[in-house]
Amino acid sequence: MTRTHEHARGHEHAHGHPHDHGHHHHGGLRGALREIFVPHTHDAADSVDDALEASGRGIRAVKVSLVVLLATTVLQLAVVAISGSVALLADTVHNFADALTAVPLWIAFVLGRRAATRRQPYGYGRAEDLAGLFIVLVVALSAVVAAWQSIDRLISPQPIDHLGWVIAAGVIGFAGNEAVAIYRIRVGRRIGSAALVADGVHARTDGFTSLAVVLGGIGVLLGFPLADPVVGLAISAAILVLLWGTVHSVGARLMDRIDPDLVDRAEHALGHVGGITAVREVRLRWVGHRLQGDAVIEASDRSLAEAERLLAEADRELRAHLPNLEEMRVRAVPTAESSA
Repeated sequence: MTRTHEHARGHEHAHGHPHDHGHHHHGGLRGALREIFVPHTHDAADSVDDALEASGRGIRAVKVSLVVLLATTVLQLAVVAISGSVALLADTVHNFADALTAVPLWIAFVLGRRAATRRQPYGYGRAEDLAGLFIVLVVALSAVVAAWQSIDRLISPQPIDHLGWVIAAGVIGFAGNEAVAIYRIRVGRRIGSAALVADGVHARTDGFTSLAVVLGGIGVLLGFPLADPVVGLAISAAILVLLWGTVHSVGARLMDRIDPDLVDRAEHALGHVGGITAVREVRLRWVGHRLQGDAVIEASDRSLAEAERLLAEADRELRAHLPNLEEMRVRAVPTAESSA
């Protein structure tokens, strides 16, 4: 059965320009926390980057974040050596793991720039999604390591020295991780990379666990020596809870889940093209940070010249409405088929 095209509600009818597509956001405290720890990847991706420029931005983001996080880790490790703080050790291990996640993501962005081949006809964009899966595993592993260290210190308590340095190191960890998180998430949203956004959320959780180290240090100063390993356990639990948002985001990409708003955009774009009488089907999927898809449209004119014009205009409109679009196969069928 043929489904005729209707403009999505809320679209403006200015020809050739992207339209405003609002996203549903939860209000109040829940909405604020969700935006901090499970930020929307902005699948509508109002980006002007082409594929090479987008990959270049992604590579630049992982390079900068790798340097910043390694510097933060080295500073914290020095304080761990002189203080013996298990909470700070847990935070340092997690920060180091976060820095390492930049490496597979870097490799994925480089692979994603390679041209498709006969053996790899859809290119290498999926490497980015696999890197996102690796990030999830690293986050989970770091939470287990942090928990193990904390339990060991609860069983065999050890004194903590230089608490002032421990607190200072926690503040440094928070500042470094939050700076990296903001940068990764902003770039990831711009280029449409769920993996880079996930890595940004990973850095953000590290930042807040660094603040937890500060609380542990203050607790010890106030006369609660077990505050340090208890905070270490709390860090581990928080990481695992917050990990769900990242699992959901990366898993959605691997399962070819798409924001319906993108399909609306594609249908709306095709509706601008004169000669298209109906849009039968639109399918889209993310491959890394680029969109691929196909569509079936109905056209009243059967001439070859008109079909070529129509498909060329359809391609222009789709790219105007979906800047992250890499490839869209559009097939035109005669309108008469719908009434057959």
